[in-house]
Amino acid sequence: MLPPRLVSIFCTLVGLLPGAEVSERARKLHQDALVFDAHIHMINRQFHHGGDIGQRVANGQVDLPRAREGGLDGMFFTIYIPEQYYPGRHETKHALRLLDLARQQIEKNKETIGIAYTAANVQELASQGRIAAVLDLEGGFDLDGDLSVLRTLHRLGLRVAQLPAHNWANNFADSCCSAPRFNGLNEQGRAVVREMNRLGMVINISHASDAAIDQVLEVSAHPVIATHHGLRGFNDIPRNMPDHLLKKLASKGGVMGFHMGCEFHDRRFFEFRTRQAGRAFWDTREIGSKEAQLSILEVDKLVARQFPMAGTQAPEELKLTVDDWFRVVDRAIEIAGEDHVALGTDFDGGPTLPRGMRDIRDLPMLTDAMLRRGYSEKRIRKFLGENTLRVLRQVTGR
Repeated sequence: MLPPRLVSIFCTLVGLLPGAEVSERARKLHQDALVFDAHIHMINRQFHHGGDIGQRVANGQVDLPRAREGGLDGMFFTIYIPEQYYPGRHETKHALRLLDLARQQIEKNKETIGIAYTAANVQELASQGRIAAVLDLEGGFDLDGDLSVLRTLHRLGLRVAQLPAHNWANNFADSCCSAPRFNGLNEQGRAVVREMNRLGMVINISHASDAAIDQVLEVSAHPVIATHHGLRGFNDIPRNMPDHLLKKLASKGGVMGFHMGCEFHDRRFFEFRTRQAGRAFWDTREIGSKEAQLSILEVDKLVARQFPMAGTQAPEELKLTVDDWFRVVDRAIEIAGEDHVALGTDFDGGPTLPRGMRDIRDLPMLTDAMLRRGYSEKRIRKFLGENTLRVLRQVTGR
């Protein structure tokens, strides 16, 4: 049997052959770099439809075999709680179920993946040829501002948490995409920020309102991450980051991960997707009293049809090219500098991938595009993973 690192190299090279046309220089650099994605959905599909993260599947954008082919070394392993669980207050139980399944699946595939609690763990697992999974909660409605719940989730291995409740405001932080309740954070929200700092948990500000982002940056003693975002200057939607907040995020040492979805970065594509769906992708206003009457098992059945979350079916010519996609990153570097940009794909979270990208196997296309744009190898390594690793190290202490 080959050593794990050689297996990883072999899988990467095989994965490049059929779909991704990349240069030899890009292949070598991508394999050598630490590729650490700040936002990947990896467990919801398995919860609702069965299967194993270690098995290659025909649908969706990510599984462990394809992640290895794409050269992935680490990820924020997202535990996503859809809004349908909120009205009946089933979200805490669902978070625990998903965490339990995630730990089971990671243990089952321990030759390929392991849980990381610190930046040092990420590097150690990568050196063994294994993918590092940093457990990450998306949909913090279940916290309800309760610090004891936060501490319990931390004991179960959670190291990253999104502050707002996805596209809903929760009881302590406003979302980007619903009516404000507190004009940012209330006092309990500030207490959550301080406790996450104390515990050494990474604060994720994606899906937060502008006011909430601004106030988190004021309160937090540690850098924070917007794990999967776009720039409002390219597409003026509330889910994207305005320039002034990106500058403030950078000034506090934080990082912004760039979402892979064309709908985030191109107004024309966003409008196409909105017309196709009949609503913006964050619009959850129809969720409410009906879901409040359902048992958690009934909600499971309702939600199952969402997974895997794929992008919009669209003509290839309407999608961004990978080089078009990097125009957004270029602009962010102009605003904030190369130390504050990162990869945050949202694979299996619904992105419509750039033209020619099949799934996570084609991550090396990004490295090739950066080389074509004249990025130095140092800058490429920062974007692919070193910036996110640096924030994790600052927050966890090692």
